[in-house]
Amino acid sequence: MSDTPQVTVYSASWCAFCHAAKDYMDSINVKYVDKDVDSDKAIAQESVDKSGQMGIPVIDVAGDIIVGFNRPKLDELLKKHKIIK
Repeated sequence: MSDTPQVTVYSASWCAFCHAAKDYMDSINVKYVDKDVDSDKAIAQESVDKSGQMGIPVIDVAGDIIVGFNRPKLDELLKKHKIIK
């Protein structure tokens, strides 16, 4: 596993599902970059461009996009990209 995070989470401080997604990744030791959509309009636009939607969290796993916290799908993509075993 490389030290460079292959996971980006587009989130906001008020978003319960965002916190749940990040807490889950913390619990399984997955490194990620957290981008706050409320702090910067460009980050919010980047999230919309990747997902095609306004919802958060948007989780980018090495180019594969998940909208919302879908733990089975997240686990599947983390394994697919060899981020977890």
